[in-house]
Amino acid sequence: MWVYILVGVLALIAGVVLGFFIARKYMMDYLKKNPPINEQMLKMMMMQMGMKPSQKKINQMMSAMNKQQTK
Repeated sequence: MWVYILVGVLALIAGVVLGFFIARKYMMDYLKKNPPINEQMLKMMMMQMGMKPSQKKINQMMSAMNKQQTK
């Protein structure tokens, strides 16, 4: 009787671990294909806020976002 319970618990743990790694891989691939924001989006957002975006400012903001993302 206890063997069935042990097998059920092990199967549940294996399913959770496997599901976690599959979901993690899927999200990493999705974010590579569809980055959250790029230079063009940043430029459009700055223009909508009434700023005149220079390439230097865009590069600074992108590097700051990339540093934040890697932490």
